[in-house]
Amino acid sequence: MIKTLLKRTKEAYANGKRLVCPLMGFPGLRLVNTTVKLAQQNFGEHYKVLQSLVSKFNPDIVFPLMDLSVEANALGRYTVFPKHDTPSVVKEHFDLDDLHMHKYIDITYDTRLLGYVETLKLSRLSFPENVIKGAYVTGPYTLASLLMGADEAAMTAIVDPDKLVRVCEFSVARIQEYIRLLIGAGAQVICVLEPTAVMLGPEEFGKFSSSFIKHIVNSYKYTDVSIIYHTCGNTMHLIDKMLESRVDAISLDSPKVGVNLPDVARKIEDDTILFGNIDPTGIILGGNPKEVKEEVYKLLQSMDFCRTFVLSTGCDLPQEIPFENIEAFMKTGRQYRIQQIKN
Repeated sequence: MIKTLLKRTKEAYANGKRLVCPLMGFPGLRLVNTTVKLAQQNFGEHYKVLQSLVSKFNPDIVFPLMDLSVEANALGRYTVFPKHDTPSVVKEHFDLDDLHMHKYIDITYDTRLLGYVETLKLSRLSFPENVIKGAYVTGPYTLASLLMGADEAAMTAIVDPDKLVRVCEFSVARIQEYIRLLIGAGAQVICVLEPTAVMLGPEEFGKFSSSFIKHIVNSYKYTDVSIIYHTCGNTMHLIDKMLESRVDAISLDSPKVGVNLPDVARKIEDDTILFGNIDPTGIILGGNPKEVKEEVYKLLQSMDFCRTFVLSTGCDLPQEIPFENIEAFMKTGRQYRIQQIKN
């Protein structure tokens, strides 16, 4: 069975086009005059944000507001909720005994986590059929780092790797619980956010991240659900390990941090989708529509040879992105035609 995301990506390529999917939850806050705090704690507000983005820009895939604190908060970690900024998990004391207590917590009853599930249900019921419904979950190493503290997780990777493996095993089990809820609510794409793992070397990345992502991938191998592996920063040294997880797609950061998307495209297999990688805080934030058009066109042209490229941004767009620049991004992506299509 060919999954919907891959089928749509290949169909677009066969017609000389690309799917267009900027990661843009936060700019929608301004469209409906709400705040991050309200939208992430009130699923009706969150749904209105996404509905406004779908109505105004008609992306091929819609994702919610990116949030790395959902699972950690559901496990009782101290989380700060600013009114106009994303939540953050505060470093607390951690030891392995905490896992014994945490394993009895059923995060599927957490009200904030369920808010994301309810937002997805509303999206599934009302958004056009051609808009693919996506969801985010925190990656296993990143969640382990939120539970332990990023510095402690990095040190543990060196001095006590078996301990970190146990925390990552715990993390992936909790993530899977969340994924099952999201798929039940209608998610067609699950994007696993693993930004903290970029600080690891390839061997450690394989041990504490991609091996666990592979477990997630295998769980949905024979379903229509596609798994995307998203990392921030320069991940060129980690691409091989990301691909070893056998994910359906990888999503990468911008050239500014050192990611060369055409080089990555030459490494991937025909059925692996590649998302990227317009800089979310570069020209699209500080430039004008003409500059955005030129940057997007240049990226599209450089990726003509890749059958499975999806035009996207390197990460989530900030709230203050000018709407006319998002429109230029979308229009350029829609109007572009691949010059030479491979048979």
